[in-house]
Amino acid sequence: MTATIIKNPIKNPRVTEKASMAAEQNVYTFDISQSANKTEIKKAIFTLYKVHSVKVNVLNIPKKHIMSKGKAGVRGGGRKALVYLKKGDKIEFI
Repeated sequence: MTATIIKNPIKNPRVTEKASMAAEQNVYTFDISQSANKTEIKKAIFTLYKVHSVKVNVLNIPKKHIMSKGKAGVRGGGRKALVYLKKGDKIEFI
């Protein structure tokens, strides 16, 4: 029998101007791991912040090809989750 290690699927909250405007409508944005699914994210939100989420949307963020100092490169990519909370619930980021 092997023990399974449960990792937190949430990397960090996504603090941008657009995400802070959405937080006023009880929609919070988080960067998540590539293998995370919606039910894992719901459980992680409850264990970290003690609030129940109404629904969770998961989006893929595409990689962007950039030029920096004359050299080609690739920036970013990953996944993000939009977590919808009930009207009275709130998440505080410090």
